[in-house]
Amino acid sequence: MAAPFPVPRSLRWLCSALLLAGLMLGGLQADWDFAQISRRAQALYGPLGEGQQRIDAWQQLLATQKQTPELEQLKVVNLFFNKRVRYVEDIDLWRQVDYWETPIQALWKGAGDCEDYATPDAMPLVLDSLIDGILPASQRTDLLPVYSFNAEGLWLPGAKGNKKVGDTKRLSRWQDVLKKMQAEGFPVETTN
Repeated sequence: MAAPFPVPRSLRWLCSALLLAGLMLGGLQADWDFAQISRRAQALYGPLGEGQQRIDAWQQLLATQKQTPELEQLKVVNLFFNKRVRYVEDIDLWRQVDYWETPIQALWKGAGDCEDYATPDAMPLVLDSLIDGILPASQRTDLLPVYSFNAEGLWLPGAKGNKKVGDTKRLSRWQDVLKKMQAEGFPVETTN
């Protein structure tokens, strides 16, 4: 996941934790109990209002895309969130300079900004809140990766490729997202 950086909105990518979780169309969502997640979200955030409809639609999307090829899943997920989550700066939405929201928080609010993801040994695909098409990062010269991470570690970009510099324990905001998702009822493991 590449960190956000201070650039104009037109240069930001959207994928955030919400798309990271949205892309987990493989095995993990099989453990997701959306009835429990909705109950916990209501307990944490209050009435979900239209957010409940967005959460239900996300559950439906996950259920219907299991057998779809991966690139098509990416397209469907990207369009789903581009249509349902409008871009709003963290300071305006959460009254914080940088806030990493969970997928449920983004769907509840119907808004969010950008945090992104990539893998260290492959050309990342960019899912962008401003562009419905999915392009390899090499074709997005308007973007500058700051760092990337996945379950295996944290990498910094460099002239000779990405350099592993640690693990996700160093990313307190990511750890916070995992804790919030766990509180919402997602079966995620946090590292302390």
